[in-house]
Amino acid sequence: MSGHSKWSSIKHKKGAADAKRGKIFTKHAKLIEIAAREGGTGDLTMNAALKAAVDNAKAANVPNANIDRSVKKGSGELKGEITVGVTYEAYAPGGTALIIECLTDNKNRTLPNLRSIIEKRGGKMAESGSVMFMFTQKGVVTAAGELNDDLELALMDANVEDIDSGDGMITTTGDTSSWTKARDTFKEAGLEVEEAGMKFVPLQEVNIDNVEAAQKLMDLIAAIEEDEDVSDVHTNADITDEVASQL
Repeated sequence: MSGHSKWSSIKHKKGAADAKRGKIFTKHAKLIEIAAREGGTGDLTMNAALKAAVDNAKAANVPNANIDRSVKKGSGELKGEITVGVTYEAYAPGGTALIIECLTDNKNRTLPNLRSIIEKRGGKMAESGSVMFMFTQKGVVTAAGELNDDLELALMDANVEDIDSGDGMITTTGDTSSWTKARDTFKEAGLEVEEAGMKFVPLQEVNIDNVEAAQKLMDLIAAIEEDEDVSDVHTNADITDEVASQL
């Protein structure tokens, strides 16, 4: 899982830029709206997915007013365009694969935009299922901080399957039930949780050992993430430490 942790570190180093564009707030608002709608209620005590979405939004410092508005929109109290979650698959330069999660109110806009972005940068869209089998869904939590023995033991007690640390970031990976425990463990230790939830984790990684290929991949993913409908991008690329240090 070292590649996944490394990728998380690389992504989070540019997290501040994403936050400045307001995209983080928008992403959480859409996730809350979908969770409220799919759960059939805006009551956090009756909708576990909604509670998790709200907790993550609060961890990202989303204002309470934004959260309340999204809950009301998802539960039907407020009218507006309906946001849905949709997942696309793609191949990137260097023989790597991508899973792209989107939150959109217009799939007829989202897909053509993604196809244009990807093809202009040497990738191509993939048929449904042709990439997905390379990944599995895991609960992933990333926090800013340094790992120590006490924290490691507490995370193990939370039933995480894997712990990786480096560059001031700690990433845990576990099953669908462990990530909330890991998130709470980090909070109890006084660490800031950067990201928590279900993620697509590669079953086998593709090694990227030269700077040019890594930069092309990073540029492609950055361009995809710029699209307003894109909420998350997952890759099976494993960028070596030496190459990562030069990016």
